Amino acid sequence: MKITALGTGDAFSADRYSSCLLVEEGDTRLLIDCPHPIRKILKESTKGRVDVGDIDALILTHLHADHASGVEGFAWFCRFALHKKARICAHPGVLEHLWGQVQGSMSELLHVDDDNKPHHRSRLEADDVFDTVPLTSSMKIGVFDVESRLTIHHIPTTALFFRGQRDTFGYSADTAFDPELIAWLARGDVVAHETNFGAHTPYAKLRDLPAELRKKMRLIHWPDGFDIDHDGAIAVLHDGDTIELQAT
Repeated sequence: MKITALGTGDAFSADRYSSCLLVEEGDTRLLIDCPHPIRKILKESTKGRVDVGDIDALILTHLHADHASGVEGFAWFCRFALHKKARICAHPGVLEHLWGQVQGSMSELLHVDDDNKPHHRSRLEADDVFDTVPLTSSMKIGVFDVESRLTIHHIPTTALFFRGQRDTFGYSADTAFDPELIAWLARGDVVAHETNFGAHTPYAKLRDLPAELRKKMRLIHWPDGFDIDHDGAIAVLHDGDTIELQAT
């Protein structure tokens, strides 16, 4: 299993892209969250190895803009360049509001004739551009067995656990400190956990976790400047960092 931190910043970062991940194994590539500009983010972190057309599914943890602002561009690229629907997996509470968030810019298409003159307009619905798959507590996506559970956040937000052929990976997504969630994630060979201010997880809480768990944990969604005086008790992810798991 390979995990690439495409972006590691929070909603206010001036230095890094918003948090999103690429999880790969075999022929399966899953994009976790989709900030704008997603094609540029993919190109820079994978050095051009992966583009939108290589993604088997986009898993949205929640609809805050720093995690979902690139959905429109992702879907339009799928429609106009790849001639297919954008496959999006998310908790039913996320999918319920997805179209409402983007329909203002995606619900109407202008069609032009061969001379590039306006011909007519058509109305679009969610099913015209999205192939949506509701996340369940446990399901198969490509080669991965994917588990999910809700976190403690402002809006419906989903933590994720990936089980590949040999390796496992847990991702907290955005959440307040939650010992039950951390215990659920701790099964992973690697755990990416957010840390930030407000309704997020304070670093001090994570720093107090057992050393064995901290050793396999990586920090994401951290505020600008956090890494300057960081004590190193838990490793910090930066944009473009890749973790390759090789289970023994």
